[in-house]
Amino acid sequence: MDITIHTAALPHDDPEASLAFYRDALGFEVRTDVGTGTMRWITVGPPNQPGTCILLGPPAANPGITEAERTTITEMMAKGTYGWIMLATDDLDAAFDRVQATNAEVVQEPTEQPYGIRDCAFRDPAGNMVRIQELR
Repeated sequence: MDITIHTAALPHDDPEASLAFYRDALGFEVRTDVGTGTMRWITVGPPNQPGTCILLGPPAANPGITEAERTTITEMMAKGTYGWIMLATDDLDAAFDRVQATNAEVVQEPTEQPYGIRDCAFRDPAGNMVRIQELR
């Protein structure tokens, strides 16, 4: 069986800010952009990986979510504990400098972790944790 990762989803509460972060700070291309206002679904992805996307979407658009669940999601997004993603690059320092230059919230500068990974971390405009690991 050959299964690949096609799309991972992250919530947004400001589609324009999220679009700017993923497009301008990370250099991803926009694949689709549908909907209006805060009810927009945007897919972005690395230009050299056309089969892999991140779907940026409204977090509580599912009609099966209760009002209490919507409140919990909103609170978790505000604390930065709801969504996260791990990315990778050959040049962590250059990636860090590019993202930091956009005034993104830095959570961790490039650091050699005790478990053998060198990485850094940012929060996107919705509070999602974005960790970037260095490929070796």
